[in-house]
Amino acid sequence: MKFGVVVFPGTWSDKDCFYVIDQVLHQPVEYIWHKDTDLTGFDCIILPGGFSYGDYLRCGAIARFSPVMKSVEAFANAGGLVYGICNGFQILCESGLLPGVLIRNDHLQFRCEWTSLRIENSDSPFTSKAEAGQVISVPISHGEGNYFADSATLDEIEKNNQVIFRYSSPEGCIDRENNPNGSLNNIAGITNREGNVLGMMPHPERCCDPLLGSTDGEVIFRSISDTLLKVTS
Repeated sequence: MKFGVVVFPGTWSDKDCFYVIDQVLHQPVEYIWHKDTDLTGFDCIILPGGFSYGDYLRCGAIARFSPVMKSVEAFANAGGLVYGICNGFQILCESGLLPGVLIRNDHLQFRCEWTSLRIENSDSPFTSKAEAGQVISVPISHGEGNYFADSATLDEIEKNNQVIFRYSSPEGCIDRENNPNGSLNNIAGITNREGNVLGMMPHPERCCDPLLGSTDGEVIFRSISDTLLKVTS
């Protein structure tokens, strides 16, 4: 089993993701520079958070054209696990690997705070060690995390159970009061139709160590590791 963490100019969450894989999961991991195109030997590719290319144009719009992304698309189309966090989610949407788009927060403010996420689907490589309805505490840090899609696309991802996380109250209530950015249907994370590509705005890599105030994010990374162990064993 081997993880790859992609680094674009402006990426800043790469070291956090690397730390979780290396020091918490104790699994092999390497950085992948955005100009690299050979993903041979990797089992999961992580697109971490940050401000790729300074977030010029739209967030992720330039990173989408980095040489590595053609390889990431091929990797995903072949069934490989791809995990985008925050800016990584934006890049996946810009590249067409995930439906919809992330736009400016409805209050036009950058928000860096703890949020509660209700896990909607545990039948996923990314949440297999969690339970549907379970609420976890995960921080956000974004100015453009407002998930939007046209009504037909929204209906499709809901129908196909592609919504993995929703912003909620600590008790699991889904309402406007507990929506930090205006995302439609309180969506915080979705997969592609095939289920092997996940994008989410909150940062679970920031809550995998007791020193950070929570280890709730660990369930996502351990779900991925457990899935890969079953596949590669």
